[in-house]
Amino acid sequence: MKEYVTISAPAEDSFVERKSEFIGFVAPVQTEEEALRFLEQIRTKHRDATHNCYAYVLKNGVKRCSDDGEPQGTAGVPILDVLEREGLTDLIAVVTRYFGGILLGTGGLVRAYGHGAKLAVDAAQRKVMSPAVRLEVQMDYNQYGKLNNLLPNYTVIMEDTEFTDIVTMKLLMIRTDLERFQKQVTELTAATVEPKVTEECMGEFPVQ
Repeated sequence: MKEYVTISAPAEDSFVERKSEFIGFVAPVQTEEEALRFLEQIRTKHRDATHNCYAYVLKNGVKRCSDDGEPQGTAGVPILDVLEREGLTDLIAVVTRYFGGILLGTGGLVRAYGHGAKLAVDAAQRKVMSPAVRLEVQMDYNQYGKLNNLLPNYTVIMEDTEFTDIVTMKLLMIRTDLERFQKQVTELTAATVEPKVTEECMGEFPVQ
């Protein structure tokens, strides 16, 4: 599992270039099926558009792009270039064009489709997916304050806290912080508290 950056939710933005309207859309996807389903939604919504050009990048290494009738290399590739340059994966970008009657030329199309994709990407909220662990930490009430005060020093999300005869914290922590956290908890509690890993997963953390 490797860290990667994607987006949290679909986003869009648009601009007009020499009477042609370009509308950029992005959406998070995890499979080619999801990417093509989103593309079909855009095609259906904008069935009267001149072109719906797209590119998608998946974390399994799959990359696809299409000029959808524009001159070869003037639409899909510039869209794909934006996604790769921004370091994004597991997403699709679609740039819809309503032709305004004025030809843009090869260079103009490349700039327009790239700009449409960049606007959509910039409109989206990014998120980091990192190798992570879920932890369960059980402690006495007199240890709860000490351990709770440690958490701001780590990339961690508190998922739940149960207060019964003991306190049980359930945490999602970035994998690279685990060893340091376990060591600090051991030292702080004289080895009476042991953070236990319950799951290894990919976790969503804010972009720093």
